[in-house]
Amino acid sequence: MKAFSIDRYGKHSGSFNEVPEPAVGPHDVLVQVHAASVNLLDAKIRTGEFKLILPYALPQALGNDLAGVVVDTGPAVQRFKPGDEVYARPPQDRIGTFAERIAVHEQALALKPHNLDMVQAASLPLVALTAWQVLVETARLKKGQKVLIHAGSGGVGTVAIQLAKHLGAFVATTTSTANVEWVKALGADVVIDYTQQDFAHVLSGYDVVLNSLDSKVLEQSLSVLKPGGQLISISGPPTPAFAQAQGLSWGLQQAMRLLSFGIRRKARKKGVHYAFVFMRADGAQLREITALVESGVIRPVIDRTFPFAATADALRLVEQGRAKGKVVVTLM
Repeated sequence: MKAFSIDRYGKHSGSFNEVPEPAVGPHDVLVQVHAASVNLLDAKIRTGEFKLILPYALPQALGNDLAGVVVDTGPAVQRFKPGDEVYARPPQDRIGTFAERIAVHEQALALKPHNLDMVQAASLPLVALTAWQVLVETARLKKGQKVLIHAGSGGVGTVAIQLAKHLGAFVATTTSTANVEWVKALGADVVIDYTQQDFAHVLSGYDVVLNSLDSKVLEQSLSVLKPGGQLISISGPPTPAFAQAQGLSWGLQQAMRLLSFGIRRKARKKGVHYAFVFMRADGAQLREITALVESGVIRPVIDRTFPFAATADALRLVEQGRAKGKVVVTLM
């Protein structure tokens, strides 16, 4: 079968190759991929930015999101059958959705929302699970609390705004001038145009910040939080707790401790808790998200679609960081 894979790390690495059919284990579901969305994570894996914590054996097919149809199941699978329309973010050690077929552990998989097509469904798993694991699982966001979601027009931001509003929070976000009214329509109560305003000078008294930007924005975000608030970053730096949960070596755990020492120390001085979230595959959480999608609480936001043959072009667009919502590659 055909897959878009890398055999070395580098910004422009990646090509189409014929690869073996996936092996289907007892709890695996073999999926014919109809669509796969592109995430910044794919670009970071391609350049080798995460090779210490995600040590893939090259060559490695890229791709962390999928929607498709079940073609076969392992003997122990009970929840899915051939013909089911499904979507998923595969477990991080078994990625590779930029391929015609992929075997996914059943615990990472969910039935596709009935009101979405394949492109829309493929756009959601990674960003929706990220938003869920930050706002619901880590922050335990409550009705009436105030949350700042950076990069509101991005893939995670568009879903996080909608989820936070559903949870009853007051939502602020940052974006560029062109997207101000657009993110308001998603539900944001306050929109900071970062080309005109400094969010750190405008906002205060917030309970939670979801950061997906650089270290400068991360540090500035401390000033908008009230004592007891939570600064949660999906762009780093990783913490010792994350390294331990990942089962990384003692040396890497110490490296993570050093990398995050500065922001953790500054957070403590402010009476704020800092956490790093690296989202994980979770079919049960994805089913919760499915219910929200089918009830109209969360709707996917698609910027552009590309044919499978133009996967490299889709990656380049995502790397530029200017997509409104998600970029999706179509295979069927």
